[in-house]
Amino acid sequence: MALLQISEPGFSPDPHQRRIAVGIDLGTTHSLVAAVRNGVAECLPDAQGRVILPSVVRYLAQAAGGSGRQIGHDALDAMTSDPENTIASVKRLMGRGPADVDRAHLPYRLADADATSGMVRIETAAGPKTPVEVSAEILATLRFRAEDSFDDDLHGAVITVPAYFDDAQRQATKDAAQLAGINVLRLINEPTAAAIAYGLDNASEGIYAVYDLGGGTFDISILRLSQGVFEVIAAGGDSALGGDDYDRALADWALHKTGLRAESAADRVALYRAARAAKEALSAEPTTTLRVALAAQELSVEVTRAVFDDCTAALTARTMVAVRKALRDARLSAGEVQGTVLVGGATRMPQIRQAVQSFFGKEPLTNLNPDEVVALGAAIQADQLAGNSGAADLLLLDVIPLSLGIETMGGLVERIVPRNQTIPTAMAQDFTTYQDGQTALALHVVQGERDLVADCRSLARFELRGIPPMAAGAARIRVTFTVDADGLLTVSAREQGSGVEARVDVKPSYGLSDDEIARMLQESFSTAGQDMQARAQAEARVELDRMVLATRSALQADGALLSTDERAALDALIAAAQQARQADDTQAMTQTTEQLAKGTEAFAALRMNQGIRQALSGKNIEAV
Repeated sequence: MALLQISEPGFSPDPHQRRIAVGIDLGTTHSLVAAVRNGVAECLPDAQGRVILPSVVRYLAQAAGGSGRQIGHDALDAMTSDPENTIASVKRLMGRGPADVDRAHLPYRLADADATSGMVRIETAAGPKTPVEVSAEILATLRFRAEDSFDDDLHGAVITVPAYFDDAQRQATKDAAQLAGINVLRLINEPTAAAIAYGLDNASEGIYAVYDLGGGTFDISILRLSQGVFEVIAAGGDSALGGDDYDRALADWALHKTGLRAESAADRVALYRAARAAKEALSAEPTTTLRVALAAQELSVEVTRAVFDDCTAALTARTMVAVRKALRDARLSAGEVQGTVLVGGATRMPQIRQAVQSFFGKEPLTNLNPDEVVALGAAIQADQLAGNSGAADLLLLDVIPLSLGIETMGGLVERIVPRNQTIPTAMAQDFTTYQDGQTALALHVVQGERDLVADCRSLARFELRGIPPMAAGAARIRVTFTVDADGLLTVSAREQGSGVEARVDVKPSYGLSDDEIARMLQESFSTAGQDMQARAQAEARVELDRMVLATRSALQADGALLSTDERAALDALIAAAQQARQADDTQAMTQTTEQLAKGTEAFAALRMNQGIRQALSGKNIEAV
């Protein structure tokens, strides 16, 4: 008798066979890969026993190096000698266009934008490279490390991204993974990955704040942990703030203190590296010396921890502004947070730990390595998604950072998916046509918190065609926004009566500028009153235009029903409405629209009576 092999759906049919799934922290400064082995998540080392891979790629002319590139530690060592071909902090360029990039601090040259994606490209000895290609080199190195560790092919990976990465940046990350030959099981936010590691290691329950200060970005997430469910209540941060900015602040102070200048790209790279070394030394010692050989002369200056704290105080304050904002979004006070998790190597700075402890009133959790905790959490999630037996049983509920909506008449934004909405999600709203006989509808998908399209970020445009010609307002078009677990968006539009449908997978050509996400949120609060007035004005203008258009259409069709005086009265009302529109006075536009609506009531009754007479003409009472 044959025996049946029974397994849970999605799990390996062989309970003794494990799929090799890893978690990858693709960081600005350094990257790691981790996996669950023997029930424990651990970071995987390279052949020299190092778990950290510097996120640096050096491109060589083919004749010079054979392979054409160096990755990780070898590339890091070459940053000072060959800064123009050594690409570091490329994560800050992911999903960016040329206009979004601050070139002042870049030691390498930028080429023309990629013709297909519009993304910025970097000029190297091996030709122009996009940030996606550079990131793919780092991801491929981590993939090979994992496959060497297990002597098996990789089934897939969970890759972490900053919580404030927008749709373009997330898509660029997935593209880089695909280029590296990695099957992406899921993208998850870095603070959420850290919470997974801490939640399982500490059996934590309750509300926790994850303060994640990495090399290039800052994220703050407020999570509720309960019996294996990780629910993100609110997320915030600053996508243009990280440890790199602390290095630059210290370097600028040193130049100002000594009166020296960093003339070349090599000087700047050397100075930033020296500043980073001094920053790290000050985490353990009260005083250190920042010393670096510049082209003109050697720079040497003593730095105390108090001086470093002072010249970076504004940066630390920016992180706490985002923390307060996230708590307001979550409708919580600092006292309601049970614990704070510190993530990212930059959180080793004493001023960061003091600021967090002072704000929340309790010492933050630091028992897991802040460099490794994100990769460890991603590995736990990857083990579960791979369907391995014995994997942790957890449910991850993440959120989107900015609202999603479409443009409506008058340049207004109709939000369909609000920010901090749990994902995956699908939300829909019904819209209609503006003009009689309209057979097509143009849809403009936008992202942001402002009421006017001009103040938000454009994501995509598409058209719904083939709508049956109907009177204005008769068509019912359902627009559905679907955000998957990776935070990627699909928008569809369907005319309910005819079934005509169109859809678009939103793949914007490039992302928001470095500080645009934070700016968009800030402006949504500081300009709330102004936005309300602008929205009211735009709505009044649209309603007036609609009323004038409908009245003119009716007069063209049935104007003969009116006497000369009645026609003149309606023409006068239309003229008054047009005059109010030109003045752009909200109150006047609203009043004239109401007057026009009231003035056309008798005309509408005449048209209705005529329609009834025409419908009944030639029919007897029995037929009716």
